[in-house]
Formats: sequence, structure tokens, C-alpha cells
Amino acid sequence: MRLEEIPTPAYVIDQGKLRQNLEILAGVQKAAGCKVLLAQKAYSLYKTYPLISQYLSGTTASGLYEARLGREEFDGEVHVFAPAFKDSEIDAVLATCDHIVFNSERQLRHHVDKSRAAGVSIGLRINPECSTQGEHALYDPCAYGSRFGVTAEQFNPNLLDLIDGLHFHTLCEQNADDLVTTLKAVETSFGQYLHQMKWLNMGGGHHITREDYDLDLLISEIKRIKATYQVEVYIEPGEAVALNAGYLATQVLDIVENGIETLVLDTSATCHMPDVLEMPYRPPLRQGFDAGEKAFTYRLSSNTCLTGDVIGDYSFEQPVLIGDRLYFEDMAIYSFVKNNTFNGIGLPSLYLMDEAGDCHLIKAFGYEDFKGRLS
Repeated sequence: MRLEEIPTPAYVIDQGKLRQNLEILAGVQKAAGCKVLLAQKAYSLYKTYPLISQYLSGTTASGLYEARLGREEFDGEVHVFAPAFKDSEIDAVLATCDHIVFNSERQLRHHVDKSRAAGVSIGLRINPECSTQGEHALYDPCAYGSRFGVTAEQFNPNLLDLIDGLHFHTLCEQNADDLVTTLKAVETSFGQYLHQMKWLNMGGGHHITREDYDLDLLISEIKRIKATYQVEVYIEPGEAVALNAGYLATQVLDIVENGIETLVLDTSATCHMPDVLEMPYRPPLRQGFDAGEKAFTYRLSSNTCLTGDVIGDYSFEQPVLIGDRLYFEDMAIYSFVKNNTFNGIGLPSLYLMDEAGDCHLIKAFGYEDFKGRLS
């Protein structure tokens, strides 16, 4: 089927655009001499892992289930970080991963013996206390009171004999200049320890595949760190892997008039694109414009009972009619990994669009998927 023919709602992954992103990331990996990992928390459509593994070095996970998925479906390294690991799961985690990163000295000391026995490379997350977030405070791991990472004041040099590497993750949808700022803070606070490390993981949030991203600066900084400290460097972008490589197809069910015309869609911000409400985030819309920019402005909302389940106000060159189809863009990342069945709303189907434009069904969901999550 073509994109215009698939039943709605549906997520559609554009394999051609995914490949374009991967080629850019593979170019960074080669030029900088680093390893690029897929952060599965942003994108975990494992049907495409055979493609991604041709370009990237492995996956990162936020816990046991993602680690297992990376090990089972991706041919590459498996790295895992969590704020804390459960005693009941640590053996399974260690049997699955190649690198494990602990969030605190307490967690490190608690699990270090098992980690060593498993032959897993051990790391510690650090907090450089350098906030570069301008718009997304919700995603700032360096904010006051953050639970993520050990600060310079808390860092115990006696830990150096227990770890192989350091990990920081401070960015969110940012360019290389913010990485430069962060690295200065990292080197000021932890540079004396980096000389004793085997690797440094610079985390995610690098918007590498964005058009205005400064690839040369990223590559030069990675090469500088490698040369200065003789460490292997990892980066673990999630968004950059599948940025602008997916769509959410939806249909207009009704139009409600109350001060503004509201399109009731068969998709939902709350259920199908939570970042719209959490960040907040305004998804791009094919043939849609800012409110008031074109002749016909509508509020796009959903079929749930939540009053605030609103996607945003958009304008169009032509009137929108009941039955029309709309296509939200940049829907490969932080969408189906976070979706839910609140209000009994069904999960969108998953499609893969090949480079000829043909859409192939990966999986469809129904009532049993809703019911099975409840009891």
C-alpha cells in the first residue's frame, strides 16, 4: 500500500530517511574514530535493527528489557545505564550487556563484584553541573537536585580502581557548541581522572542529523578528547538516528465549533505522541502551517475524554473536511516507545515504508493488546 492508503491511525517509518541519517552517523563514527550507539529509549523498532546495525556499533539501554532487546535483535555492543539496578535483575542485566554504568558510588560498590565476575566493563555516571538547556528544563540532568550522576564534590578517587570509564549525558536536541561547553566543565571537574580511564561515553542529545548541526566541530572535539586522554569515545544519540524518519497518519472524525474549529482526530497526543504534552512539543504537519499563517486555522485534538488532549493549532491553505487524512511528521522518535491505551484508545499500527514508497505492515494492534495490559 501507499502512505495514502494505509488504515489510520498508524506510525510509518521511512526507511529511506532512516538510511540517510545512518549514513551521516556512520560518517561521524569513521571520521572521529568513535563508536555511535543507538539509544533505544528514543527508538526501538527492532524490525529495522538489521539495517541500523550495518552502520552503528551497538545499542544503549535503560534497563533489563531494552538490554535484552538490543542483545537479541542488534548485532553489536550492548550498554546499559539505570539510576538503580534491582538485586533481582542484576544477574540478568550482566548476562546481557557489555558495559554497565552505575549512577552512584553506593550502586557501584553494591554491584561491582558481580560485574567484575561477569567480565562486564564498568562505568560511573558523572554530573558536570553544567546546564546548557534553554527550552527543555524537564530534560536537564544538570538541574539543581538532579538525581543523575556523581558531582565532582561527591567523586571519591578510591573508585578509580573499580571503574573502566566515565559517562555523562547532559544534552537534549542540541548542537555541537553545547557539547564543547559541557566538555570544558567535564575536563575542569574530572579531567584528572580521565587519564586513568579506558573510555568516555558522552551520552545522547546530539542532534547530529539536523541540517544545521556542526559535524566538523563534533568530530574535532571527539578526536581531541581521544588524543588528550587516550580513551575510546562513545556517543549514544537516539533522536538523531530516526530524526524526521517517521509519520503518524490520522483521519478527521468530526469538526467541533466553539470559538475555534477543532478537528477531532483518530489519534491522540496523550496516547500516541506524549512529548506533545510533556516537553511540550509541536510536531510538524504535512501541508500544515502556523496558526493564522494561512486562510483556515483549526485546533487539532483527539478522541479521548481528556480536555487537554490537544496537539496544537495549525492553519491550512484549503478547508479541512471530515474524512480527510493528515500526516504528522518526525514521529519515529519518542512516539511508539511511549504510547499507551488510556481511555481504551487503540494503539496505532506499525508500518515500514520502503525506499520505493510502498508501505508494509509490521504489526497491528487490537482489543487484546488493551485488555492484556490491565490484568
